[in-house]
This record gives sequence, structure tokens and C-alpha cells, in this order.
Amino acid sequence: MFTTIRGFSSLFFANLIMVMGLGLFNVYMGLKLTADGVSEVWVGALMSAYYFGLVLGARAGYLMIVRVGHVRAFAVASATAAVMVLAQTLIDDISLWVVFRAIVGMSIVVQYIVIESWLNEKTQNQNRGRVFSIYLVVTGLGTALGQMAITLYPNLDWRPLTLVAIGHILCLIPIVWSTQAHPLVPSPAPLDISYFVKRVPQALVTMFLTGSIASVFYSLGAVYGVMQSFDTLQVATFMSITVLAGLLAQWPVGWLSDRMRRDRLIGINGVILAVLGVFLWGWLPLSFEWLLVLGAATGTLQFTLYAQAGSFANDVIPHEKRVNLSATLLTAYGIGATIGPLLAGYLMRLAGAGMLYVFISACAVMLFLSMRYIKVKEDPLLTPLETPPISV
Repeated sequence: MFTTIRGFSSLFFANLIMVMGLGLFNVYMGLKLTADGVSEVWVGALMSAYYFGLVLGARAGYLMIVRVGHVRAFAVASATAAVMVLAQTLIDDISLWVVFRAIVGMSIVVQYIVIESWLNEKTQNQNRGRVFSIYLVVTGLGTALGQMAITLYPNLDWRPLTLVAIGHILCLIPIVWSTQAHPLVPSPAPLDISYFVKRVPQALVTMFLTGSIASVFYSLGAVYGVMQSFDTLQVATFMSITVLAGLLAQWPVGWLSDRMRRDRLIGINGVILAVLGVFLWGWLPLSFEWLLVLGAATGTLQFTLYAQAGSFANDVIPHEKRVNLSATLLTAYGIGATIGPLLAGYLMRLAGAGMLYVFISACAVMLFLSMRYIKVKEDPLLTPLETPPISV
């Protein structure tokens, strides 16, 4: 594990700084807009705009990497994201904030494509799950630290946005300074989504549902806490404990996914998540402590799905298609993440806080059904989907 961390340290550190800013932004905006009396629908719309930007930016990110390489594409995207965050401190108009946030989403997807295609290019199938588990551990840690940072700003002024922008700029340093060999720049090619739909349909569905689940929690988790009468510290604690639980689960789940069929593991994950979510629907009077326990339990499941889906897809895709694959997976994730907050925010407005976890349970059921019933078109020239377990 330590060799893996050392080998990809620049990528992991850049990702840590970047997602700290994202974590702080999401919990800050949830609390700020709720305190200002803004509708849950607008809160969901603001967060959905970010994920809509992910969808729009996936193809643009691929073309940027083809044109200028991984490092320069990352630098342009990072600078653009910082400018858009700072623009929110100058213009107090939520409709324009939605536009700014969509541009941030377009920028962040470029950074994700750079990091994830870089990791996949330098990783073998037999340890891909563990490498991506560390990547997701770093992501979860950064998100949790960013969420807890809101406790430093109880007045909810503009300073958190300045800190978010600083994070977008600082994440440039480890990427630009890295001495690790850069991945090969891919040759220009069309984004052949139909190929990936035929070859890895289950992974694409998993990414779509993972995007819905994760974005709903990140965008409306703070609103859920406020509707449960949590104070600011309790909201930050609930959000952070849920994310940290997912962080702690990444390595064991990644290790397990390298030793059994990933589609089976994803299906089991969906069943358990659906059942646990039922207890958070609001029909049981639960103490804050029990909400933390259940939040942590669901976090171990919902935040390990991304790595499982990415590893599942990359196991059977040749290396020359992996930048294209990253763009396609992030497109699926972004579409789900765009729809999720809008739908869940509307349901919460109609029927209360518990609808957040009704939505998550419904997504988990669909996840299980997709693993069971969606058929894969095999390609005899590629590695089969069912890889034999690794002997230890």
C-alpha cells in the first residue's frame, strides 16, 4: 500500500487539495442558502449545475488532453475553477451562480479525467481495485476535512469561498512539480459511447446511479440536517462521519473487489444500502447518535461504488481507450448527478427530510437490478469480465 501511495503521491495530493475545496463549498452553500431562506429546489439546482458541467466538460476535457497534454489541461481547468468561485463573492445573484457552478463542473471534470486516466494508465488489473481504493480514500479524507472546515466560519460570510478558490489554485503545484512519467497523449478519436455501452453497460449504469446518490448527499445532506434541527456543528459532524466511514471502507472493499467478481460485489452493495436506507426514511424517531451510526453505515456503501465501477470498466478496456473511457464514465456519473439533486430536492420540499434516503434506497434497488439483468456484449479480443481470483 505504501509503495502505491508513494508512486502516485503527486496525483493523490493534488486530488486531496482539490476535493477539500469541493467539500467545503457544498456544505457551505447548503447552510448559507438554507439560512437565507432559499428553497431546497434552488439548492439542488445549484449543485445539479455543477454536475451538468461535468457532463458538458467530459468531451471538452478529452479534446484538451489530446491538444495540450495532461498537465497543461489540468492547469487551465484549475485556474478556471478558481476564477468562477471568486466570481460568486462579487456577484450576489443565484441564477448567475448556477452558471458559474456549471463552468466549475466543466473544469473539475477535466481534472478528474487527467488524474483517473493517469492512474489507470500506470496500473495493472490485479491491483486496480486497491489503487482506486486509495484514490477514493484520499477523496473521502479531503471531502471530510473540507466539510469540517465550515466550523471555522460560523458566521457563514464569504471567507469559505476564498478558501475554496485557494484550494483550486494550490492543487496545481503537485501536478506541475511531479517528476513521474506522464501518460501518453491519446490520438484524436471520436467519443465512441456506443462501444462502451455494449462493452461495460453495468459499469455505466453503476456510475449513473453512483452520481445520483453521491450528489444528492453532498448537495442536500446539509439541508437534511437542518430539517432535522441539527446545529452547524452537528451538520458538519453528520456529513463528515458519513464520508469518513466511506473513506475507511475503501481499502478493504478495494482488496475484496480484486478477489471476487466486481459485478457481484456491486449487487450485494446495492441490497445492503437499500435496506439500511429504510431506517433513515423518517418513520422512526432516532437520536442524533443513531443517525450518525446509520449515516456511517450507508457511507461505507455509497462512497465505495465509484471505485468499484471504475475498476470494473477498466478491467476489460484496452489502454488506448482509457482516456475516452474516463470521459464516458464521468459523463454517466454527471448525468446521474445532475438529475439526482433536482429530483430529491423537489421530493424533500413535498414530503420532508426523509425523502433524501427514500431516493438513495430507490437508487440502490436499481443498482442491484442492473447487476442482475443487464447483459454484457462480450469481445473475444479482450480480457473476459470474470477474472479469476488472485492467489495470496
